[in-house]
Amino acid sequence: MQRIGYLTSSDPATESARFDGIRQALRDLGHVEGQNIVFEYRYAEGKLDRFPELAAELVRLKVDIIVVTGGNTLIGTAKNATKTIPIVMAGAAPDPVKAGFVESLAHPGGNVTGVALRVSELAGKRLELFKEAIPKLAHVAALYDPTLPPNVRELKEIQAAAPALALTIQPWKIRGMDDFDRVFAAPDNQRPDGVYVMAGRLVTSNRKKIVDLALKSRLPSMYPYREYIDAGGLMYYGADVADSYRRVATYVYKILKGAKPADLPVEQPTKFELVINLKTAKQIGLIIPANVLARADRVIR
Repeated sequence: MQRIGYLTSSDPATESARFDGIRQALRDLGHVEGQNIVFEYRYAEGKLDRFPELAAELVRLKVDIIVVTGGNTLIGTAKNATKTIPIVMAGAAPDPVKAGFVESLAHPGGNVTGVALRVSELAGKRLELFKEAIPKLAHVAALYDPTLPPNVRELKEIQAAAPALALTIQPWKIRGMDDFDRVFAAPDNQRPDGVYVMAGRLVTSNRKKIVDLALKSRLPSMYPYREYIDAGGLMYYGADVADSYRRVATYVYKILKGAKPADLPVEQPTKFELVINLKTAKQIGLIIPANVLARADRVIR
C-alpha cells in the first residue's frame, strides 16, 4: 500500500473538487484509494504558521510522495522538510526556477517537479478580457500583497499593459484582514470602475469576503481562480485548473512506478478558460457584450 501526502494551504471544501480530479485520474491508471494507495491529507486553512508542522508530519509518516498545492511558501516549506521524498507541485503559481525549487523546467534536478501555473504571466490577457467585458472600464484597482514577489511582478505587468487598453491601474495594498474593508470603503473620488484581484494566501483565505465586498460595492471584478466565480465573483481567466490537477496524477503515477522527480520536466498549462458569472453581472447592473459571452468556456446563469 503506497502512501501519498496531500499538503495544501487551503481547506477541505475548496480542495474537494480539485482533488477529485487527481483521485479519478489515478483510478484510471490503476491506483485506487483504499486498495493500493492511501492518502494523508493535511490542510493549513490559510494559516502560514502551520506549514512547517504539517510538512513535518508527512515526513514522519514516511509517505512515498508529497503533493503540494500552494505558492512559494508552502512548496519551500515542503522542500525544507525533506530532500529525499518526491514533491509534486499541483496548482502552484510561482516560477519554480526563480524560486530555486528546480534547476530548470526541463531538468528539475532535485526532488521537486510537477505543474506550475505561473498565474502572473497571464496578467496582460486577463486585463484585456476585463476591458472587453466592460468597455467603459477606465480605472482598475489592483488588489495585491506587496510582500509577495509574484504579486509585485504581476502588478508591473498589468501596469505595462494598461496604457494600450486606455486603463489606469490603482494599486491597493493588502497586508492584513482590516485592509479589505478599508480599500473597498474608499471615498467616491478614489472609487475605481473595477477590481483586479491577485492570488495570495491572504486573499485566498478571505475569498468569500472579497467577493461579498465587491458585490456590495457593485464593482466588477476579475479573479485569479475559478473558485471565486463559484462564490459569486464576476470573471475568471486562467489555466484550466481541473486539467492541471489531472496531469498531476501522471506525475504521481510515474514516481510510484520508479521515475525520479529530477528527470520529470515541470509542465505548464496548455488549456485555459474564461468563466463569467452572468448572475453576478445582473446583480451589479452590468451587461456583458454578446461577443465576450460567446467566447466564454463557462457562463453561470
